[in-house]
Amino acid sequence: MAKLGKRTKAAREAFAGKENVSVEEAVALVKSNAKAKFDETIEIAMSLGVDTRHADQMVRGVIGLPNGTGKTMRVAVFARGPKAEEAQAAGADIVGAEDLMETIQGGTIEFDRCIATPDMMPIVGRLGKVLGPRNLMPNPKVGTVTMDVKEAVEAAKGGQVQFKAEKGGVVHAGLGKASFDEAKLVENVRAFIDAVQKAKPTGAKGTYMKKIALSSTMGPGVTISVDSATGN
Repeated sequence: MAKLGKRTKAAREAFAGKENVSVEEAVALVKSNAKAKFDETIEIAMSLGVDTRHADQMVRGVIGLPNGTGKTMRVAVFARGPKAEEAQAAGADIVGAEDLMETIQGGTIEFDRCIATPDMMPIVGRLGKVLGPRNLMPNPKVGTVTMDVKEAVEAAKGGQVQFKAEKGGVVHAGLGKASFDEAKLVENVRAFIDAVQKAKPTGAKGTYMKKIALSSTMGPGVTISVDSATGN
């Protein structure tokens, strides 16, 4: 069995016996034990009572975190003419049409968010097998298929987070950095939980929110009390 490092051992000891705590306690615990040599991301994982194989149980949405994510988002936009110029002026990192499609088909994906104007979807649609599994496919439900590319680019750059229930009903996201003030992290965590709660699909049966856990990139996780987090 591998020997635990001092930092890992200390973190596990700090987390021992801690479960179903408040959002505030979870943030304080995770933040104080994020001691890697880089600014760790504070990550949330939520287990939902949904079966994503059924369309009426799919959970997806978007939330503009009140304090941003601390991550620099690289944004690609499929657009032509004035809309391409609008995207560039708004700060998009990559703008194109067929040329961008060919770049992606060639295996180069150097962006974290993909936005498209509606007229570009026949081109973007050819990339479904590439972008879909990476959760990068533009979708009107989360505002990434739009004529208002300026707003979409600025929102992505400003700390907007998309979420989608994966196989097994798990939703996960990065909600800030360990260097963030505790109160700001608490705000972000509560805003995200609230957004997922509001995205409850019509087909969800029984308990919707089963488990919530918070962790840092390199640290162990701690569970948050679902009742206290959702105000039940």
